[in-house]
Amino acid sequence: MLTLAQAQTILANTLAHAEKSGFKPLAIAIIDARGAQKAFAAQDGTSLKRGEIALGKAYGSVALGLGSRALHKMALDRPYFIEAATHAVGGSLVPVPGGVLMRDGAGVLLGAIGISGDTSDNDEAAAIAGIASIGLVADTGA
Repeated sequence: MLTLAQAQTILANTLAHAEKSGFKPLAIAIIDARGAQKAFAAQDGTSLKRGEIALGKAYGSVALGLGSRALHKMALDRPYFIEAATHAVGGSLVPVPGGVLMRDGAGVLLGAIGISGDTSDNDEAAAIAGIASIGLVADTGA
């Protein structure tokens, strides 16, 4: 189970990585394996809907059990499936990199982090850094 303390630490370390790397302002959503929101932050200067995009990256990853990099590939290869899946999960699925599953050392799904604000690759890099900072395994779906 992903604890609130873990989610808050991941959030703080993700923000530190983004700042150190010079990324644009980010919105960061962290959810547990049930899809319940554990932590959220939107840096000063993010645009209005970045939070919803970040949550869609995280939620879509948990809903389908794949990091959003894999969902992006599926959107390119099987667009009708992703369209249907987006509808099935109530529209909260954003199939671009930046949604990363969090697993423990045994591979058990603990939750996901979704980030939006910079390039998708930078969003994903920040997520990976935050997850790794507490010893969990990042699963991008690559």
